[in-house]
Amino acid sequence: MIRVEHLVKRYNNIAAVNDVSFEIKKGEIFGLLGPNGAGKSTIISILCGLLEPTSGRGIIDGFDIQKNAFEIKKIIGVVPQEISLYSTLTARENLDFYAKVYGLPRRLREQRIAELLKMSGLTLRADESLQSYSGGMKRRINIAVALLHKPRILFMDEPTAGVDPQSRKRIYDTILELNSKGMTVLLTTHQLEDAEKLCHRIAIVDNGKLIALDTLEGLMKLVGESDIVRIEARDITQNTITSLEKINNVQKISVDGETMTVQLLKGREMLARIIDILTDSGTKVDSIQIKEPDLETLFLHLTGTKLRR
Repeated sequence: MIRVEHLVKRYNNIAAVNDVSFEIKKGEIFGLLGPNGAGKSTIISILCGLLEPTSGRGIIDGFDIQKNAFEIKKIIGVVPQEISLYSTLTARENLDFYAKVYGLPRRLREQRIAELLKMSGLTLRADESLQSYSGGMKRRINIAVALLHKPRILFMDEPTAGVDPQSRKRIYDTILELNSKGMTVLLTTHQLEDAEKLCHRIAIVDNGKLIALDTLEGLMKLVGESDIVRIEARDITQNTITSLEKINNVQKISVDGETMTVQLLKGREMLARIIDILTDSGTKVDSIQIKEPDLETLFLHLTGTKLRR
């Protein structure tokens, strides 16, 4: 459905996207997971035709993104990260405005607006100004706008950014319902929960590069059957790290500021020894916890740093 081949976007000497390739299957929810500034939004902007790539190519449902932009716009819906609505208008007026932009005839406009207001759970507040809406409610209308023309593919840039838990759940339910009806979804997020609960496959992006791509289960295998010991501490020295590395079961140690993460086998059995080494080295430990790997620890494992918000 979507194929990206060696995509590059440079701004002077800075590569915002650096030789990225991936494929998205029809009917898949595909996530680009990474910190702010990783290049996720740039990838979506290129696929939508908003930015020209420096090199590489993208194919959407058989159409080349640079040669067939008009045809592509007919089959994609785009939910931008920023709210693209008129705050002085009501939800219904916003939807009507964008439906006219899409060229929908009056009867179809009224039908689609009613359907999308119901989907958003905002029918009873449809005629209120958006100035009275919460951030989550505005985001739900933002999504509705992208669906007016019944696209086959939906691009969503940080769809749950800044929303309350209730709106987040409704957005999740909406995405899953659309996907159950055959919608292909490409979403970007730095929210681990989004990727874990929604995506069939996840591509991890950092500093413009794609560093891993698989199902959640497949990505977790990169960490293996390890435990993760996370230590919040001050005065972490290289001598402390070296002493911990001598423990046979230790696989990897990462330090990011005052957070040390130790990946090892049989972590619970080795916890007392880790504490002894920290105490003997004079490390001032604020907290220590042990957990099974998740996407956050996987990101740390792959990059050596925490997922930056």
